[in-house]
Amino acid sequence: MKWLILFTIFLCMNDEVIIFDKNTTSQNWIITNDDVMGGVSTSSMKLNNDKQLVFSGEVSLENNGGFAMTRLPVVINFDDKKTNLVIKLKGDGKKYQFRIKAKENQRFWYVQPFKTTNKSEEIILPLHKFYASSRGNLVDVPNYSATTISEIAILIGNKKNENFNISIEKITLQ
Repeated sequence: MKWLILFTIFLCMNDEVIIFDKNTTSQNWIITNDDVMGGVSTSSMKLNNDKQLVFSGEVSLENNGGFAMTRLPVVINFDDKKTNLVIKLKGDGKKYQFRIKAKENQRFWYVQPFKTTNKSEEIILPLHKFYASSRGNLVDVPNYSATTISEIAILIGNKKNENFNISIEKITLQ
């Protein structure tokens, strides 16, 4: 009985909500590039042989463009003990944004920038540091404090022409 109690405590301490990992199936990531505004940036989101998500492409400033984004509609409800969004990935040394929508009809994103290295790494993004933004402008609402997520996204838009490539192993709430 003592071992069962200890095991249960251990499970509660390591409890995480998995948004993506190698065992996740049938996720329908949607590409939204600057072509929605006349730009010519390109990107794709594919599963590689190691069952990692690979977000790659080319950002172009041509025709007033400059971003590439992949997004995933989700339905995630979690308790307020989850305080971080954690991404295990292999980066390319570039800066990205992770984006969250708390409600399906929400017109703005909660955003948090992160910088990658050229190595495998774990990026920890505190949920309370996601700030509201719409089309690159701050929105006058408090930082993210919900316990729901209706959509997630990864965006690159560093105001320069560049190729990019990141491999995502896991995305969790912890």
